[in-house]
Amino acid sequence: MLTNNRKLKGLVIRATDGEIGTVDQLYFDDQIWAVRYLTVETGSWLNGRNVLISPHSIVQTDWKAGRIDVSLTRKQVENAPDIDTHRPVSRQHEAAYYGYYGYPFYWDGPYMWGTAYTPGGMVPMATAESVVAERRHTESGDSHLRSTQAVTGYGIDAKDGDIGHVERFIVDDVTWAIRYLEVATKNWWPGKTVLLSPGWVERVSWEDSKVFVAVTREAIKTCPEYVDSEPITREYENQLYFHYGRPPYWIEEEKKASVLALNGE
Repeated sequence: MLTNNRKLKGLVIRATDGEIGTVDQLYFDDQIWAVRYLTVETGSWLNGRNVLISPHSIVQTDWKAGRIDVSLTRKQVENAPDIDTHRPVSRQHEAAYYGYYGYPFYWDGPYMWGTAYTPGGMVPMATAESVVAERRHTESGDSHLRSTQAVTGYGIDAKDGDIGHVERFIVDDVTWAIRYLEVATKNWWPGKTVLLSPGWVERVSWEDSKVFVAVTREAIKTCPEYVDSEPITREYENQLYFHYGRPPYWIEEEKKASVLALNGE
């Protein structure tokens, strides 16, 4: 299911033995455009400490109940490595986190989640402390993780000028990929809300708070409008990609899987 990040905010995170807290924001990978963590406000339980929850632990999202069930215990979450969610999360921090939970490192493989297309396809494994310690020392301190909260409001620059700003992020709650940037064009012309694929992003300037996309203003102006109150259907997605003359992401992913299979990866 495709949903925007604001509908995820406030959902209750329930462990196998009780509630942990509520979703605050998302950390996404600015290279792959995948949600790597949900930040969770724990309230009085952990003295207001925020914790990170990986999509790898998500069992299901119950939209009717307003809840996300995870395959963790409260004790596991309580004893997890303490990562300051108000500062950039480095790859070194991630190595410690993944080692603690026994998750295979998502950056060790050709797919969005390392050896799998979805976090549910990753097989937990016991990681020796020595391996985790080594990875913590050898991994780069640079971070490719950005919070949705920080990037909301970034300007969108088309090939021929400014066209609006990032309003929300459209997330696939199975693969936890960011499928679209929801863009408000009202600061360019009295227009509409549109969707742009991260696959069309040429670069992101964190210094200038801008996202540069390889499409024209005219193409954006005439593209199918996005209405937040309506579900995103495959028919609508096909219309969107046809308008821009780009192959849909599901076709691109199938091609990549075929190439990797042929190469024995």
